[in-house]
Amino acid sequence: MTRYRESVRSLLRDRLLDAAYERVTADGWSKLRMAHIATTAGVSRQTVYTEFGTRDAIGQALVMREVDRFLLGVQEQLDAHRPDPRAAVEAAVRFTLDTAADNPLVKSVLTSSRGAEDDLLAHLTTRSEPLLETATTMLDAYAAEAWPHIDADSRALAVETVVRLTVSHLVQPTLPPSTTAARLARVLSRVALLPDPS
Repeated sequence: MTRYRESVRSLLRDRLLDAAYERVTADGWSKLRMAHIATTAGVSRQTVYTEFGTRDAIGQALVMREVDRFLLGVQEQLDAHRPDPRAAVEAAVRFTLDTAADNPLVKSVLTSSRGAEDDLLAHLTTRSEPLLETATTMLDAYAAEAWPHIDADSRALAVETVVRLTVSHLVQPTLPPSTTAARLARVLSRVALLPDPS
């Protein structure tokens, strides 16, 4: 495939995802239909099916695009606190939880009709492997480069634990984001065997 065709396909995909995002955040996931996406994007319904195949694939793509956006913000938080792994993780987790609370797509995900086979929430819970893998891979690579003094096994375990717990608190918050962020940073410190600040 030529670069031009790849570029056109990427633009089409973004246009379709923008249309899906608009419809989901306005009307909810349960009301989304391929025809709605086609109408909003100004393309045929067949174009939507050709690009994504299924409604579930659109849901997965929407969630993963949002994950990529979140990870850019997470990296900014990590960079701002790079000298201190604990402070960096606390800032990154707080950013994630605060941003998620105001994110229209996340709100739609969390309020979608639970229990349906194609439930959008499943992309954060029972079918969250792509999300978890993307976030864990990015954060582990970042931690390996930024904090080489943390041994690989402890680092990998700490990153996986913090990612999974952050997603869990995103789906079912029980404490204010600042408290959760401080607690998860403490978990990172313990698992990564960092000195506990006094």
